[in-house]
Amino acid sequence: QVQLVESGGGLVQAGGSLRLSCLASGRTFSTYNMGWFRQAPGKEREFVAVIRWSGSSTYYADSVKGRFTISRDNAKNTVYLQMNSLKPEDTAVYYCAAGGPRPQWPIDIEYQYDYWGQGTQVTVSS
Repeated sequence: QVQLVESGGGLVQAGGSLRLSCLASGRTFSTYNMGWFRQAPGKEREFVAVIRWSGSSTYYADSVKGRFTISRDNAKNTVYLQMNSLKPEDTAVYYCAAGGPRPQWPIDIEYQYDYWGQGTQVTVSS
C-alpha cells in the first residue's frame, strides 16, 4: 500500500512558477513509476508527466513540454513537478500517482497507475 500526499499548489500569475511535491509513504517508493495528472473544471483528468522508478526516463504531455519538469528523490520518497511559464489553461487540480513496473513506456494512462493522491489546486490568473 502506498499513500500519496501532494503539496505546493496555490494561486500564481501567468508567467509565474510553482513547484509541486508528492510525498509517498512506504519503503517501496523507489520501485514505482510516478506520474502527474491534472483535472480542470468540467474536463476529464489528463496526463501531465511521468518519471521512471529509477529516474532514468521522463515523458511529458505536449501541452507542458519545455515548461514543466518532473523529478524524484528516492531517498526522500518524493516526486516533484516544477512548473514554469504558467498559463491560465494550466489551472486544474493536480494529482500524483504511483504505478508498479510495466514493460511499456511511456506510462500515460490512468489505469496504469495503482495509487493516487488527493490532489492540490493550482490556479493561474491572467
